[in-house]
Amino acid sequence: MKELVIPKIVDRDEWERARAELLVREKMHTRAGDEIAAVRRRLPMTRMEVVTVVGPDGPVLLRDVFQGRRMLIVYHFMWSRGAPHDKQCEGCTHSQVAMNAAVCAYLAERDVTYAVFSAGPWSEIVAYRDFMGWTAPWYSTADSSEVLATRTGGDLRCYLRVNDEVFETYETKWRGIEAMLPTLQLLDMTAYGRQETWEDSPDGWPQDQAGSWWRRDGRPVAQWTRTNATIK
Repeated sequence: MKELVIPKIVDRDEWERARAELLVREKMHTRAGDEIAAVRRRLPMTRMEVVTVVGPDGPVLLRDVFQGRRMLIVYHFMWSRGAPHDKQCEGCTHSQVAMNAAVCAYLAERDVTYAVFSAGPWSEIVAYRDFMGWTAPWYSTADSSEVLATRTGGDLRCYLRVNDEVFETYETKWRGIEAMLPTLQLLDMTAYGRQETWEDSPDGWPQDQAGSWWRRDGRPVAQWTRTNATIK
């Protein structure tokens, strides 16, 4: 078995000096994020055409997805039509794990509704949501206007409702959705980080391909909290 490489061992005083040096950079990073968020709040917005999605009560207008609130955050879940649960996207599954009822309740306190859209058929996507035990509202965009289309999924979009009109205010994808993945931020604080090959880590640190650990024994990792069924 390969010997595990570990960080340099120093006395407490040296460790605290190194930690203090890093803290200066961490505070700069936080303030830079605040500045970017300030610019984001000043973005213009663009009017959405009238568009419908399909939910538990059939087709509904996009403005009704707000559930009476002013703002809406939508995650677009990548879907493999007709595939069993274990074949659905491990990355999108990972992104939803932290979006529990408590998180959505806190968003609602700031007049924000969270919802998931997917290009899959309603019957398939609601079956997956229920299998995972998620409570956020999901909607199918399989028959919606192209204005709701994404590359394949994994995008995050924000909307504002003004009376009966809906405007898109922001969108992001790829690493831009990492705010939904607290697992990654927590791993960034550990000695070995995310343990992925793209990271700038010392020689000998454990690493494999990005996202390779999001699936285990044929299933997205989170599914093993819901079932013990083996893959056939």
